[in-house]
Amino acid sequence: MTAAQHPLLQIFNRTSLVLQIFIGLLAGIALALFWPEAASRVSFLGTVFVSALKAVAPVLVFILVTASIANHQRDQQTHIRPILLLYLFGTFSAALIAVSASFVFPSSLTLVSNSADLTPPGGISEVLQTLLLNVVDNPVNALLKGNFIGILAWAIGLGLAFRHASPSSKMMLADLSTGVTAIVKLVIRLAPLGIFGLVAATLAESGMAALLDYLHLLLVLVGCMLFVALVVNPAIVFFKLRRNPYPLVFTCLRESGLTAFFTRSSAANIPVNLQLCQRLGLHEETYSVSIPLGATINMAGAAITISVLTLAAVHTLGIAVDLPTALLLSLLASISACGASGVAGGSLLLIPLACSLFGIPNEVAMQVVAVGFIIGIVQDSAETALNSSTDVLFTAAACISEEQRQA
Repeated sequence: MTAAQHPLLQIFNRTSLVLQIFIGLLAGIALALFWPEAASRVSFLGTVFVSALKAVAPVLVFILVTASIANHQRDQQTHIRPILLLYLFGTFSAALIAVSASFVFPSSLTLVSNSADLTPPGGISEVLQTLLLNVVDNPVNALLKGNFIGILAWAIGLGLAFRHASPSSKMMLADLSTGVTAIVKLVIRLAPLGIFGLVAATLAESGMAALLDYLHLLLVLVGCMLFVALVVNPAIVFFKLRRNPYPLVFTCLRESGLTAFFTRSSAANIPVNLQLCQRLGLHEETYSVSIPLGATINMAGAAITISVLTLAAVHTLGIAVDLPTALLLSLLASISACGASGVAGGSLLLIPLACSLFGIPNEVAMQVVAVGFIIGIVQDSAETALNSSTDVLFTAAACISEEQRQA
């Protein structure tokens, strides 16, 4: 009997990856509850998995986007423009929901005395400047540091240049893309072990006791994200497709959002999303660009985090907020969220920028950032799950809509 014929291996191959991840999740919870010492020791499984995803994602995006654009036929159409509009509209809608929920369920903070030793951006111009500098980053440095904005810029530029190359060069890029994709599939097969290590170590080391003091704030944050994921996004998809959106929504949440929740990295989840788009039968030349693009600008979860935590500080300090200012905060949070990936620390470090709209001093705003890091075990996970699953959802909606129009 060969290794491929072993009964356990056959069961493993027949079991869906989602079910395997769910089993790993339950096993991690059980280990953390009944044997926390052992749970701490298996953390390396999660570290290896996330590191492998982060290592392969920049190379995959660079090669896949370059090959996709280089081999693009002039008579083929991509659907990037409608996807981009969905990304921006979805992010702004999420910010509006967060602002509204913060007025209906106001949160108060016990601001801590020691803020994180971090430097927030000085203004929206600094965020945009950082994004521009990331675009013109050295390609080798962009690959090393995982600067996906720079990687995208170079991949698009080289892809356009290779469109005029010889057929053999284009074939080489296509073969290279196939090879990197095969490596990515192998890494993704390790997800059940990775999730097992991540969950076990996180629950054993942090637990949930530290979050109880901020339970109300967490409920508002996660409630907004769930509302966007289960109500707002389906409404946008229904408007686009004119059919029941929930089968597609639940597929994206199950197969993309679940992994993103535990990896807590949109960049690390890019390979997962690309593989999901392939399984959904979407237009490859579209999703090979829209998925890495969405990981940098489609930030509904970040917009919610910025809005809710900023208005929590506003409510704590007793600052009155009128409707025009609330709308301005929604717009500012949306723009800032799109630039979150270009700022060290992500969405939390953009909170002082939003707080400056209400004249809150930087010292107080950074204390709000510190609160964000305390609840980050749940906040960041839910935020990433919403961001990443929405990338696939809106890409699928645009591609399916275009197919319906052409049919």
